[in-house]
Amino acid sequence: MTHHSTFTPAPIPSGVITMNDNQFMQDAHGRLLPIGMVKPADKLQDEKVRDIMGWVLALSAQVTRFKEHTMADLTALDTLLEQEYKLVKRGNKGKGNRTYMTVDGLFQIKVQVADSIDFGPELQVGKGLLDECMNEWSANARPEIQAIVTRAFNTDKEGKINRSEIFMLLRLDIEDERWQNAMRAIRDAMRVVGKKEYVRFFTRASAEDGWTTITIDLAQA
Repeated sequence: MTHHSTFTPAPIPSGVITMNDNQFMQDAHGRLLPIGMVKPADKLQDEKVRDIMGWVLALSAQVTRFKEHTMADLTALDTLLEQEYKLVKRGNKGKGNRTYMTVDGLFQIKVQVADSIDFGPELQVGKGLLDECMNEWSANARPEIQAIVTRAFNTDKEGKINRSEIFMLLRLDIEDERWQNAMRAIRDAMRVVGKKEYVRFFTRASAEDGWTTITIDLAQA
């Protein structure tokens, strides 16, 4: 993959507004403050944040372009392999997880496909059945089961339920008929609303070594 570019910061407004030969800075409430009234420390902070954000936005755009180029290159490779093995239905949209590796086994690219899952109205029916179970079992129910049920239906700031805890509920082996009906309702509520591809990169010093993830996530760097 050959993509040459010069990395420069994205243009960021200076934050200084000139009106009638006077300079102002706008605060978070939209008020225009004469620049002389802005504390030097606040101006210094403003300049530094704008400077850093210019690089951040440029880097974010570059990472986005890199992913697009990478997926395009891998798709082109997949097409060549399809031609090599005379696959009739080319450009298969139903591709699953796949791994690409160098001949020496030292570099590896993994593409993983994850379903985006949402829940229909049956979920609330399942919750009602679980509430009945929890209320009736309150004296004897194991605390960890009660905790999983509580966490599963606690919504986050976006109003979404805890999917990982929902899946943990489905793995519990409880024979109560209402519990089983609740699990059936939850399964029926699950619907795939889309798919997302994740690409990850790995390297190792020799074929005997474990893989090390090459991260381009700032939070993991």
